[in-house]
Amino acid sequence: MPRFPTNRSGPDRSRIVITGVGVVSPAGRSVDQFWQSLICPATAAALPSSANEGEASRPIGVADFSGRIDEFGDLPAATRKKIRKSLKLMNRETQLGVAAGQQALADSGLLDWDETIRERTGVCFGAGNVSILPEDFRAGIEACSDERGEFDFDRWGTSGIAEVEPLWILKCLPNMPACHLAIVNGLQGPNNTITQRDVGANMAVAEAVRKLTWGDADAMLVGATGTTLNAFNQMRARLEGDVAEAGESGVCRPFDRRRNGPAPGEGAAAFVLEKLETALQRGAPIYGEILAATSASRLGHDGAAACGKALASAMKQSLKRAGVRPESVGHIHAHGLGTKTSDAAEAAAIRDVFDVHCLQTPVVAAKSCLSNAGPGAGAIELVASLLALKHGELFPVWNSDEPDPECQLWLVQDRNVPSGDRFLNLSMFGRGLASCVAVGRYNG
Repeated sequence: MPRFPTNRSGPDRSRIVITGVGVVSPAGRSVDQFWQSLICPATAAALPSSANEGEASRPIGVADFSGRIDEFGDLPAATRKKIRKSLKLMNRETQLGVAAGQQALADSGLLDWDETIRERTGVCFGAGNVSILPEDFRAGIEACSDERGEFDFDRWGTSGIAEVEPLWILKCLPNMPACHLAIVNGLQGPNNTITQRDVGANMAVAEAVRKLTWGDADAMLVGATGTTLNAFNQMRARLEGDVAEAGESGVCRPFDRRRNGPAPGEGAAAFVLEKLETALQRGAPIYGEILAATSASRLGHDGAAACGKALASAMKQSLKRAGVRPESVGHIHAHGLGTKTSDAAEAAAIRDVFDVHCLQTPVVAAKSCLSNAGPGAGAIELVASLLALKHGELFPVWNSDEPDPECQLWLVQDRNVPSGDRFLNLSMFGRGLASCVAVGRYNG
């Protein structure tokens, strides 16, 4: 069996391609389900168009996933056994990430080609901060509470801590998705986690590309997982205004004049990156080619404005590294958070970079039907655009029927808009972080 060629002497200019994808989202837990839901949201039980169909419908933004072992895909017996044993040490975000990662590995056929490739395959995942749920401590708190429900701090060391799961911390560390994927699949290459929230997925792509071009790995499993459901519900309980209103409506309206904030969601996506020559040698499915992956930051008291400036910088870097002119970009996958300030800043950044070509470049935003999965959103959105390349058409921006004239973008609102041969995947977060990945169709 042939081995992957290695290069440890320094960076090379090998082309990096995507050879396997996986997704677990509110729009389905398979690639085919996911695509059908993007082009027709009524097919997904959790989407706004079907949220009121009956009590059996999942809440909006909740992934089509219950954590059963059969939902991790058609696994080899040994891998299935390892995942089943590890489930008790995975929180929901980790389970989503592992399920998406297993899909991507199976789709790529990477591990079936050559057993030795496990030694040179790494993992890089985007994830959120440590997620600690009140349920993790409920039994301990109850053990230290009197009949009136008042907590006695002095009893915690003797009565409370004994009721806390000894390994509870392993359920919620952000590096757990990458660790579990490496352990259950025997992946011994570089392993890293990017905890930069919404921009983490694109930054994980950039990290993986560096590992491949410097010869540190021959293949990389890349992705991101996340949720905004818990944080959003906590904010809604404390705050009033746009955040609460958006949560009540459950609808994200990117770049629409009626937009009033993000909608909470969860999900994960993953993909396999490898050098083109090895993908061709294996006869692997090629979804697209990574042309560039960049990030930028800007300081400023106005977080949205700073993000917009950082995004413009990241886009310009990506286009320059990819050797692509703005008019050659087939479509833009916008961050599309659905807030007044974020969307306006993002639209301004796109106009800054694309200038006169701004209104000739289609823009999509999957959060309009998937809600916001935080760190997982960037990976899910990248997979959505990869599938658009595969099918040759774009999916509409749902729930945005009244485009804001101040945003001045060509929002895709109908089927049959060509995807083009190249796209930019955009993400922003916080007070000045942004990332961009440029992807092209592989045409030989």
